Amino acid sequence: METLNFKTNLRSSEAILAVTQPLNAIDHIDGWNVDTDHPDRLLTVQTTDNRIAEQVKQAVAQAGYTAELVQPDA
Repeated sequence: METLNFKTNLRSSEAILAVTQPLNAIDHIDGWNVDTDHPDRLLTVQTTDNRIAEQVKQAVAQAGYTAELVQPDA
């Protein structure tokens, strides 16, 4: 299981609702969550395939929002 984190501009429950269907449609996502209390409004995605980052970004953009992959600290 891999975890991908994305900095987003998702600020409200309406925004999260808007990205729900596009994110749920992506194969290999086992779960996801948005922390709107975090300064970067982190979208955390649990996946079996860490190559889906671009699909996640596109799904969020499809709903009218942005997502930028946050690289883990080395």
